[in-house]
Amino acid sequence: MRDTIRRFEERVIAGDLLGYQEGCQLATIGEDSPDLLDLISSANRVRLHFKGNRVDTCSIVNAKSGSCSEDCSFCAQSAHHAAGAQSYPLLDGDAIARAADEAFDAGAEAFGLVAAWKGLREGPELETLLDRIRELVAKNKGHVDGSLGHVPSESIAHRLKEAGVHTYNHNLETAPSHFGNICTTHTFQDRVETIRRLQAAGIRICSGGIFGMGENWEQRVELAVHLRELKVDVLPMNFLNPIAGTPLEHVAPLTPRECLKTIALYRMLLPTANLMVAGGREVNLRDLQSWAFHAGANACMVGNYLTTPGRSAGEDRRMLTDLGLTSSMGEPAPLVATAPSPLRMIAAGA
Repeated sequence: MRDTIRRFEERVIAGDLLGYQEGCQLATIGEDSPDLLDLISSANRVRLHFKGNRVDTCSIVNAKSGSCSEDCSFCAQSAHHAAGAQSYPLLDGDAIARAADEAFDAGAEAFGLVAAWKGLREGPELETLLDRIRELVAKNKGHVDGSLGHVPSESIAHRLKEAGVHTYNHNLETAPSHFGNICTTHTFQDRVETIRRLQAAGIRICSGGIFGMGENWEQRVELAVHLRELKVDVLPMNFLNPIAGTPLEHVAPLTPRECLKTIALYRMLLPTANLMVAGGREVNLRDLQSWAFHAGANACMVGNYLTTPGRSAGEDRRMLTDLGLTSSMGEPAPLVATAPSPLRMIAAGA
């Protein structure tokens, strides 16, 4: 397998793309096999070739939480589940502005508004949301992004673009062959259509998945191929952090090595994509969290997630510096022997 991995690496760096069957061949590498380190090493060289040592960072805020009408099995904010997630309407402009200031001041390059609802529709709430976006854009501190659910029309997509949305997150979540096991209130195709409307309006696309929801390796390759065909700009890689009260609460978290294998596989299949490690990285990767970048990741969500805490910006800043990677987060503060600060960046993620 070592020779196959190196041959695939050379092809990818030369500009070729691996197909579904070749991705499935790489997916047969066992977690305990020494070939896994060969795969990680090749993925790292592919990352360096196409992306260099730069790591992009972003943060998000849970701008509208809970009581979502969709039944996504992983989500604590679904009204179909008894997960006890906090529920509140769209935050006011001051609260969103404070969250944005804290995120940008910590070094995030992009700040996204996330809302727990099926999607956007014409009406007063959309007008309020567009006003919030315009207010953030006027600050001129960084990119303003959105993760606001289904976009039902080209008109709304263009209005988002006009308000200043730079990138829109709409994860495919999992392979089409597995999607019905995860969500029944909308379809995989519904998500694809939203992405295409946004692309037609000139908005960059952030779309990826959540790994560890019962999918097999072939389905992980299947999802990668669909994301590649959609030409997504940023691909967030989330790892299931099972939440009590959701249908997936008893699913065992992925092992760190399985996470690293997934990242490396995606770098080999999507050599030019911005692979972002996001939700669940602390729980699933644990002490191997920094290895995500050597496995091929070149972007990172910083701060807290939607309903679960993340790491402090300072910890991530030091991790990237220790790895010799560059980002907008700057240099870490000197290490001091004090108790950890209870303060966390006001930000969130899938």
